[in-house]
Amino acid sequence: MKITDHIKKADGKTLFSFEIIPPKKGNNIQDLYNNIDPLMEFNPPFIDVTTSREEYVYIDKGNGLLDRKITRMRPGTVGICAAIKHKYNVDTVPHVLCGGFTKEETEYVLVDCQYLGIDNVMALRGDAMSHQKYFKPNEGGNHFAKDLVAQINDLNSGKYLHNVVEADKSSDFCIGVAGYPEKHLEAPSLQTDLKRLKEKVDAGADYVVTQMFFDNQKYFAFVDAAKKAGINVPIIPGIKPIAVKRHLQLLPQVFRIDIPEPLITEVEKCKTNKDVRKVGIEFAIQQSKELLAAGVPVLHYYSMGKSDNVQAIASELF
Repeated sequence: MKITDHIKKADGKTLFSFEIIPPKKGNNIQDLYNNIDPLMEFNPPFIDVTTSREEYVYIDKGNGLLDRKITRMRPGTVGICAAIKHKYNVDTVPHVLCGGFTKEETEYVLVDCQYLGIDNVMALRGDAMSHQKYFKPNEGGNHFAKDLVAQINDLNSGKYLHNVVEADKSSDFCIGVAGYPEKHLEAPSLQTDLKRLKEKVDAGADYVVTQMFFDNQKYFAFVDAAKKAGINVPIIPGIKPIAVKRHLQLLPQVFRIDIPEPLITEVEKCKTNKDVRKVGIEFAIQQSKELLAAGVPVLHYYSMGKSDNVQAIASELF
């Protein structure tokens, strides 16, 4: 079922969902199941699975020479989506990136998703590689998320890259995109960023999931500004509980977001990361309650590797 249909079916009730990352190459999927299992009692209608782009590794050839190779440390997003969908009978949302993929490779991924009965995809530009200062698309790849959305939308209309394939049934993906309540780190202004978001929606995006934020007023202001800009699709808030003290420096640095002073104060009082985790859970519960009272369509949690804190938060809400 499409995400937008899940939201309509809920008839104003706020849904619960979460996002996971694939296990590193060589690890067993059972560890992933162990983190998903405790969250299934809250009946998530969908689960997002991230995609990692390629990385460079350097292999010692001897004689002081290194051979540079490209690898993916967390492969298997589509396969993991299929496994989760089959095991839990829940919709899954694979993340599809511009970075690291040609348009042909993207088409192959989408065709695989269609074969597997996956109805939703999240279209993202992706980040620059670690050695790049700015994002650079692969030759023959999509440059921006709006281009990726347009490609997916074309496929929904039966338009493949090199010809129109006559099939009994074309794809009908529900397309999600990212939104940034505190603007994308590369955008010169929030207003410019909203224009880029409008372009993604005009290209065919059906819903928006926000980057993490800790100040609900910024989310509310973002939703209001988006509506004024003509963006009328559901905007789902993305929530990440603080888990370690290092997040105070890391999250603002990587995502260019602000952390409220009361949360900073409480985290700085903590002597251990176990204490930080408790503070993060309590703050996220209060943050979620306010969003729940405002009638947001979905509370979407970035669980990433561990689910115990998301389980503690959901236990207070659902």
